[in-house]
Amino acid sequence: MRNAVKLVRVVRGVLVVVPLLTARPQSVGAQGGTDVWVVSLSEIGSRLSVGRPVNVTNRVGYDNQPAFTRDGSQVMFTSVREDAQADIWRVSVQGGAPTRLIATPESEYSATVLPEGTGISVIRVEGDSTQRLWRFAEDGGSPALVLHALRPVGYHVWVGTGTLGTFVLGAAGVPNALVLVNPRTERADTLARGIGRALARVPGRDAFTFLQEGTDTSWISEVDVRTHAIRRIVPALPRADYHVWTPGGQLLTAVGSQLLLRVGTRWEVLADFAPLGVKGITRLALSPSGDRIAFVAADAPTP
Repeated sequence: MRNAVKLVRVVRGVLVVVPLLTARPQSVGAQGGTDVWVVSLSEIGSRLSVGRPVNVTNRVGYDNQPAFTRDGSQVMFTSVREDAQADIWRVSVQGGAPTRLIATPESEYSATVLPEGTGISVIRVEGDSTQRLWRFAEDGGSPALVLHALRPVGYHVWVGTGTLGTFVLGAAGVPNALVLVNPRTERADTLARGIGRALARVPGRDAFTFLQEGTDTSWISEVDVRTHAIRRIVPALPRADYHVWTPGGQLLTAVGSQLLLRVGTRWEVLADFAPLGVKGITRLALSPSGDRIAFVAADAPTP
């Protein structure tokens, strides 16, 4: 039996309620676990609309940190399975059986398509717990270090082939740092501290954005990689730790069950997935063509 639900959209201030049909939700996870979902995105001028999201991992446990493959047909993600090992897996954007892409004695996180040629970059936790940036071939083989000196790296974003924005973990009394790196020379410049985990490429510019955390207000701020100048874009919503940019230059974030769109200095609801059992949305990733969004949400609790 199927139950009718409604998906609420706001597109540039216009509220649209779309009836959907969804299967009765199953108990697919315990609290604390996460799943990766994929939803279609349409951008025509300034108008955005989304489709019905699909849970492409749909199991108990940790499936997180999504990133699309170069052709957009699959989503890579970090998965922790029965062996308690964090490996990179991938799955079709339509769902189906995931396959392990990288299987090593080490743990790998945050798979990202390299900006030129083939291959992916990942954060590898090495045998002595050092976290550094590595690269692999697209088939998961041929590992090689990208950055030898910089550590411990937590997250990264490529801006062209010559610049990396990195999140470097802090230590006791030292906040996390935003470090801009030339991967060829490994010159590293610390631009900010007290930052969040989101690093997002800005389309059409040599720039990326990050979350500058504050006591009262946190800001999504932009880095010009040529000048190293930082400017504030918009205040971030509470508990909105991640954001992405569409190819048309529109900024999206998420809180709870909602996907939100920046309109000027405000945030408006683009879609609310609560009727589908989605809650606790965190990470966001956009496909290369901008036609799909991957997001991470909490597993449904076991009754």
